[in-house]
Amino acid sequence: MQERWLSVQGIAAHLGVNRDTVCKLTERKRMPTQKVGRLRRFPAAEMDAWVKKGTAKERSTEEPHVQGYAN
Repeated sequence: MQERWLSVQGIAAHLGVNRDTVCKLTERKRMPTQKVGRLRRFPAAEMDAWVKKGTAKERSTEEPHVQGYAN
């Protein structure tokens, strides 16, 4: 079976979060992603494992607030 790779909008819908949340986590290098050309792609199975592992809940107080995101 071929692994599903999702776009920013696709992974936001898959996880039930806002697109901006995905962009912020990606920009902070906290969310597993691969860059394909200029676009970000997220392996669905790896994202599910990331959420189940609890990494998505962790937050450092040292991280600055990030505004905006360039695709």
